[in-house]
Amino acid sequence: MQLFTSPTTPFGRKVSVQIIESGLGDRVEQTVVAGSPLDPGTMPVNRNPLGKIPALVTDDGQAIFDSRVIARYLDDLSGAGLYPKGPDLWPVLTLEATADGILEAALLMVYETRLRPETARFAPWVEGQWAKVDRALDAIEAGSLPLLRLPVHMGQIALAVALGYLDFRHDDRRWQAGRPQLAEWAAAFAQRPSMVDTTPKG
Repeated sequence: MQLFTSPTTPFGRKVSVQIIESGLGDRVEQTVVAGSPLDPGTMPVNRNPLGKIPALVTDDGQAIFDSRVIARYLDDLSGAGLYPKGPDLWPVLTLEATADGILEAALLMVYETRLRPETARFAPWVEGQWAKVDRALDAIEAGSLPLLRLPVHMGQIALAVALGYLDFRHDDRRWQAGRPQLAEWAAAFAQRPSMVDTTPKG
């Protein structure tokens, strides 16, 4: 299989962490691409017409995206059980969706400063994105900690990657303030080999 990704894309990192955790490293070739909403560059637009990564091409040539769809496919393929069965599935999916929402807001903040001319930037919109992140993190600190104490699942992976991205691109926001239990969990999860091996640089 071939995974189109980038060392700095958090959604790609989520899948890369899953690949390691699931023991699929020898079955997935990772191809580095680059681009932006303004210029697709080397993004695999012939595989994903949205021009986004990650995108996975299966052994039979089928293209699968986005990261949540890829994650479900790889879990089904590997049998790793990162998605529970029965009613326990829904909290995990909700945590994964929350983490992905954190990432989407954080990425939009980066795009605002990197892609827009300074005169066209809208600070209240940026703060509105951060407000989403703040609310989500508060909700996790208040109500999702039991989910983080379970054996490793995809919700945990998505959240750890999202928090790592906040450290990577928005460390000045100090998301850990007022969230001691979440911060402690994140620091411990970040020591897993799958997280260490996929730490973004650049």
